[in-house]
Amino acid sequence: MKDAGAGHWSISAIAIVNAAGAVMTAAFWALVYFRVFAPGAPPAAQDAGAMSATFGFMAGDLTWALALQALSAAGLWRMRTWGWLAAQMVNILWLYSMTVIWCRDAHAGALSPGAVLFLPFVPFSLWALRRLWVVRRDFGIGRGAFPESGPR
Repeated sequence: MKDAGAGHWSISAIAIVNAAGAVMTAAFWALVYFRVFAPGAPPAAQDAGAMSATFGFMAGDLTWALALQALSAAGLWRMRTWGWLAAQMVNILWLYSMTVIWCRDAHAGALSPGAVLFLPFVPFSLWALRRLWVVRRDFGIGRGAFPESGPR
């Protein structure tokens, strides 16, 4: 079985960064949960709307982002098509969620810890989107895996 270590330093890097992103995402939201939402946590300084938005981001990240990060890391390392797809989804999630966070923070006039902590994932995701597209054929994409790759 071919793996990312077999000549694809960039795929290995993306897999490692996505695995690290999964760990950071889980740790960040665990900290938020125990400081803000857990029974016995001190009352939050945020209003109900901000608390709801924070809870929604937590639920979405722990449901979708964390799962896709873990799947992408495992799938990229094994050079699987589903790993490539999950990694591209992770890249888009980073760009989307950070755009929402930056707009929210700019509107509120305050920089949130998540906006700072996860900032490095934005330029990395832009690079990874392009890099994964360049090596897509190594994942079976464009060689019969999808209809657009059939005979012309």
